[in-house]
Amino acid sequence: MAFDAGMLACMLHEIRTVALGGRVEKVMQPERDEIILQLRSTEGGKRLLINAGSSPRIGFTELSRENPAQAPMLCMLLRKHLTGARLASVGQEGFERVVTLGFDTRDEMGFACTRYLIVEIMGKYSNLIFADDNKKIITALKTVDFTTSSRRQVLPGMRYELPPAQDKDNPLTVTEARFAELYAAELPDRPLDKFITSRFLGISSVVAREMVYLATRHTDTPAAYATPDVLWRGFRAVIDRILEGNYAPTMVYDGTAVGQNAVEYAFCPLTHYQAPLETRPFASPAQMLDAFFVTRDRENRIHQRAADVLRLLTQAESRIKKKLDLQRAELIDCEQADRYKKYGDMITASIWQLTRGMKQAELTDYEAWDDARGEYGTCVIELDERLTPSANAQKYYKKYAKARNAKVELARQIELGEAELAYVYTVFDALTRAETAADLAEIRDELYRSGYASRMKGYAAPRKQPAPTVAKFRTTGGYLVLCGKNNVQNEHITHKLADRNDYWFHAKGVPGSHVVLVTEGKEPDVQDFTDAATIAAQYSKAAGGAQVPVDYLLVRHVRKVPGAKPGFVTYHTNWTAYVTPDADAVAAMRIK
Repeated sequence: MAFDAGMLACMLHEIRTVALGGRVEKVMQPERDEIILQLRSTEGGKRLLINAGSSPRIGFTELSRENPAQAPMLCMLLRKHLTGARLASVGQEGFERVVTLGFDTRDEMGFACTRYLIVEIMGKYSNLIFADDNKKIITALKTVDFTTSSRRQVLPGMRYELPPAQDKDNPLTVTEARFAELYAAELPDRPLDKFITSRFLGISSVVAREMVYLATRHTDTPAAYATPDVLWRGFRAVIDRILEGNYAPTMVYDGTAVGQNAVEYAFCPLTHYQAPLETRPFASPAQMLDAFFVTRDRENRIHQRAADVLRLLTQAESRIKKKLDLQRAELIDCEQADRYKKYGDMITASIWQLTRGMKQAELTDYEAWDDARGEYGTCVIELDERLTPSANAQKYYKKYAKARNAKVELARQIELGEAELAYVYTVFDALTRAETAADLAEIRDELYRSGYASRMKGYAAPRKQPAPTVAKFRTTGGYLVLCGKNNVQNEHITHKLADRNDYWFHAKGVPGSHVVLVTEGKEPDVQDFTDAATIAAQYSKAAGGAQVPVDYLLVRHVRKVPGAKPGFVTYHTNWTAYVTPDADAVAAMRIK
């Protein structure tokens, strides 16, 4: 699942074909480690994404990004130098994961000059460097000083140098003789894919396994069970695609999972994957990477922007679970209440037999008749030797009353705790669907107003709450569907936007979105109901399942629970539809 040098070559081939000579219209920085260049060429407008963060890559994207209200300093600097510039060159340094983008522009005095964006795509060491026409560093996304690395520094004013070379051969230039020489030095029991990744630059594990499979029809073949010429054929079959520009972007899906979760991708066909995994070719590498990273990028952004909310919710979940465990244990102890009353009655009935100072007594149990013996059974009762028999009876009666009252109160507290835990899970679920900073702000404000203010340090609720922005969809029949992505939006949709004759949908028994099918006084078709139910299933905790039950009914039958947390409702007279979530179908219905 690595963006290797072959994948980089594939992306750069598309960039040269589509955008070389294009003009930079706009520079955006939606995330701290992500830059987007809006380019205009003869092929039309394209957005070039450069990510040097948790999902490092470069390529075109069609996915929308929300930009911060105030542009970061790096973005402002790039706008100053690159707005209006033309993309003049796109180069890959050898077969390394280093890209140099050259831009023809003008300096502050109006003279023609060249500026370079150098992108290093190297996992956690990825970086974005902006340099002048002499490759002198102007600025960098991540500066590297002497305290960080003694081998190479990346600091403004220094001349750019490539990362330290690896002791590996370039697969694009290696000869068959050199390949055989390296193969002969390999350990006999070492898998061939490990031989390829350890001896040659820029080849990921998945591509190495494909090379071995093409040569031996197995992916885990040891070196002793093949020959250099056999492996060379599989090796060259993949490398020739790079040299000839004959790319075939392919993604691997987990066919057993609803929604077809992507698990792997490469610039070439991946024929070594078997069922239940499925492969899907893409016409464009940019489309493939968009499909692969759409969910991962959103999750990464949520973890970065909502770390405080996730920490608060995790602590709340642990606290509530611990409290519920203790209360349930106490409730089990309260089941002894009837036994305490029985002991008090037995002491009272036999009080004439007891005296102060007794530690225990064996008394007649009038509730235990023994048919075989024809008499009542007995029971040994512990006594407090400091108390009179009457006081011992009163002690057991008090324990009975305390346990009886505690049983009622504990049942109430457990019910409240379970309701609070269910609420926390709804907020967890809402976080997975948060798409913008506004969505996260609504979740923070909801938690603040729900009593979590003391745990949200530094948070101040805004004086005036803007109207929530809900997701909108269009069904097959043209009906509008409203969908909430958190509890605030759910409440706004159900109790503010929906008409009493609209239809309300919600996945049965799991946290999820409120979905409203706007009818405008008309009766939707069966397919429209199915579309709305599919949206409700997709925007729920059950999105990964099959045949998800979705309750639906008229909005007028949905009631808000008095005093409950936002988004909690009750309803009756509902129908239930069973649908299978389909992320692609739901995305196609969404109104941008």
